Amino acid sequence: MEIKVTRAAQLKPKPDENRLGFGQIFTDHMLNLDYSPDKGWHDPRVEPYGPIAMPPSAMVLHYGQAIFEGLKAYRNPAGKIQLFRPRANIERLNRSAKRMCIPQMDPDLLLESLKTLLRIEQDWVPGAAGTSLYIRPTVIATDPFLGVRASHTYRYFVILSPVGAYYAEGFNPVKIWVTRDYVRAVRGGVGEAKTPGNYAASLLAGEEAHRAGYTQVLWLDGVEQKYVEEVGAMNIFFVIDDEVVTPALNGSILPGVTRDSVLTLARHWGIKASERRIGIDEVMAAHAAGRLKEIFGAGTAAVISPVGELKYGDQTLTVGDGKVGPLSQRLYDELVAIQYGKAPDPMGWVEPV
Repeated sequence: MEIKVTRAAQLKPKPDENRLGFGQIFTDHMLNLDYSPDKGWHDPRVEPYGPIAMPPSAMVLHYGQAIFEGLKAYRNPAGKIQLFRPRANIERLNRSAKRMCIPQMDPDLLLESLKTLLRIEQDWVPGAAGTSLYIRPTVIATDPFLGVRASHTYRYFVILSPVGAYYAEGFNPVKIWVTRDYVRAVRGGVGEAKTPGNYAASLLAGEEAHRAGYTQVLWLDGVEQKYVEEVGAMNIFFVIDDEVVTPALNGSILPGVTRDSVLTLARHWGIKASERRIGIDEVMAAHAAGRLKEIFGAGTAAVISPVGELKYGDQTLTVGDGKVGPLSQRLYDELVAIQYGKAPDPMGWVEPV
């Protein structure tokens, strides 16, 4: 399918690479692709970044039928641009689409159209240490209809944003708060899909955690509220004795690409890495017995985020003396080195643009 290109008449000034925040600045162009029952997915095109016109009756605005992804482009030491495991993100996008009754998309078309957009926007990929170009693919339901059913038409679009560190703390331990008052998702729901409603469900608890001085919320299962699931913006890992433990995927946990990368690397290094049910009481008991060595999160935005403090009820745990743990550091260093092309890529994760 031909990818049409319409260039912006006027280009924006590039930001200072050393002063980038996260998700606040957007590039000159975006990618668009439409779906209709008679044409399927059609008309891939790169156009100037700008508003998407839709009627107030567009179904996404009323029923939340939408999905999205998040990945990054990096500039390697030779100045070339590369992606980290983009096909895994595309596969997850299609799994989310299936759960949200959105038509499947051609992975090869999505990857090639993304590369076309990145080649046009290559000057927006920052080169300063710790920076990257964040990529946000999204699908929204566009039927002008009030009634609960799956839409017949959709818009897929990709926008780009040059970014620095996701957390203001950078690669330093964050504080997380375990909520017992709210749940984000339940098995059989849409927790394993990357859909906007999951994030809307997390906002109130997140605001309360921030007011209490915590960076993120750690969610428990929505049925018994005793098993750990994930943090608001990342999957969670515990190092107990010599074992790395992360909650098993159960239908209410997002299957993170970085999560899978952490498990793959740990096993490659000969470290025992388990995916299983882990209760919050087990975490607290491991800490009390001196067996809880580290806690860290893993996600595209922050890569690895060490946890220095965890609050559950009236108990507050300091993890690893509040410092970055050795495994968190090793995983962060290795993943970042692969992403930026500064280390060998034994798993074949890097995709040149």
